[in-house]
Amino acid sequence: MKDKTGRDKPGPGTARPKAGRPVLVKKRPASAGPTASAEASLQKITPARLAAFEILKLVGEGKGHSDELLHSSRVDALSPEDRNLTTALVMGVLRWQIALDARVRSLLQRPEQRLAEPVAIALRMGAFQLVHLERIPPHAALSESVELCRAAGEPHATGMVNAVLRKVAAAQRPGARMYESTAAFAERLGHPQWMVERWVTEYGRDVALKICEANQQEPAEGGMFSETGGDLPHMDDGSRLVAELAAAAMPGAARVWDCCAAPGGKTLILARRLARAEIIASDVSVKRLSQTEARLRRSAYAERVQLTVADATDARAVEGSFDLILCDAPCSGTGTLAGNPEIRHRLKVEELERQAERQIAILKGALKRLAPGGRLVYSTCSLEPEECERVVEAVVGAGAVRMVPVDVAFAELGEQGILLSGVELDSAVRDGVLRTLPGVHGCDGFYAVVLELDQG
Repeated sequence: MKDKTGRDKPGPGTARPKAGRPVLVKKRPASAGPTASAEASLQKITPARLAAFEILKLVGEGKGHSDELLHSSRVDALSPEDRNLTTALVMGVLRWQIALDARVRSLLQRPEQRLAEPVAIALRMGAFQLVHLERIPPHAALSESVELCRAAGEPHATGMVNAVLRKVAAAQRPGARMYESTAAFAERLGHPQWMVERWVTEYGRDVALKICEANQQEPAEGGMFSETGGDLPHMDDGSRLVAELAAAAMPGAARVWDCCAAPGGKTLILARRLARAEIIASDVSVKRLSQTEARLRRSAYAERVQLTVADATDARAVEGSFDLILCDAPCSGTGTLAGNPEIRHRLKVEELERQAERQIAILKGALKRLAPGGRLVYSTCSLEPEECERVVEAVVGAGAVRMVPVDVAFAELGEQGILLSGVELDSAVRDGVLRTLPGVHGCDGFYAVVLELDQG
C-alpha cells in the first residue's frame, strides 16, 4: 500500500520506531541481505573492538588524545586481553591510517567518494587486522567490521564494507620495490607527504625513511641507560636524555626551574639527580599540572619539588633567579609519532611558524629568570628547524647569551655511569647541539641546546 507521498505504508506487524528514538536503518539494496537492528549488532561486537572504534571516532573528531582515551575508566574495566587488543587497534590504525585509506580507496568502485567517518573507521580497523595482525582470524576482522558499521547507523554501507574487506583479505601483499619516490614511501609508511618531504630536505632520504619506519613501531625504553625501573619515571630514552643532560649541565645548581614541566618525567629526573637543589616546576595548564603533581607525589625524592601554575612567557611568573632552567617547550611533537601517531593527521605546516612564535616568547621569558653564569637547556621533541634551531638563533643573537657545547655534559654522564657503556651518541651531537632521530638513535626525536648567561 502507498501513502499520499508514494512511499510504502508499513504493513501489519511492522515495527515502528519509538518516539524520540532516531531511526538508524537506511534504505539499501536487497542484495545486502536482511537488516538487523543496531542493538543486535552491538551484541555481536567484542568489547575490545567496540572500545577501539569509539576511541578512534573521538580522536578523529578532535575530542581526545589516544593516550588519554586508552587510559580511561572504560578501557581500564576491560580484561587484560581486551585492553591489549584495544590498544593495538587504536595505535595501529592511527599509525597506518594513510596507508590503509590508500589501499581501501583503490578497491572502491568510486575511489573519489568520501566515506562517512564511521564507515571509514570500520574499514580501517578491518583492513589493519587483515594486513597487520596475523593472529586475528580474518572472519572475525571482517564480520565485526560489518557489525560496527551497522551499529553506527550506517547499514546501507555494510555490503560495501564486506566486499572491500574480502578483497583486502584475498589480495597479495605488495613486494619490495627497487626504488620508491618520497611520495610512495610516505604513503606506504602512513605519513603525510609534506612532512616526509621536509625530513628528506633536512636529513636526507635514507634518514627520512628510517624515521618513518621507526614511527610505525612501538616506542622503545631503557636502551641507553644503566639504571631503569624502580623509582625512576617511565619515559622514552630521548626525553630522559634531555633531562639527564640538563642535570649534568649544572650539577651544583642551588635553584632550578622546570618552566614547562608537565607531564613531569623530566622534573623527576632533575629531583633525582640534584638532591640538594630547590626545584620549582610550573606549567600554564592547571589540569596538566595537577596530573604532574599526582605523578611526582608517588616518588619520595620529589616531595620537595614546589609546583605552581605559571606562564613562562611572563617574567613575573616565578620569583627570584635560577642557576639552572629547563625549558622543554610545547611543540608540534613530530619527533614522537611512534607514541603519538595522531599528530601526523592533525598537524598543518602553517602551524609551525605559530608554534615558533610561542616558543621564542617562552625562551625569552625564561632567560629573564636565569642568574648570571647560570645555564638554561632549551629543548623540544620536534624534528622541525622552525621550532628548534631558528628559535635559538632568534634569541641568542639578541642578548648576552651564548651556546655551551653539550659534549661536556655528555662526558659527565658517561663518567657517572648513567649511560650504558658502548652507547654511541657522537652522531646525535653536531656543532655542540643534541639532535636525536627516530630510527637512528633508538629513541624519540629531540633537540636540545645549552645556553649560558654572561656573568658580566
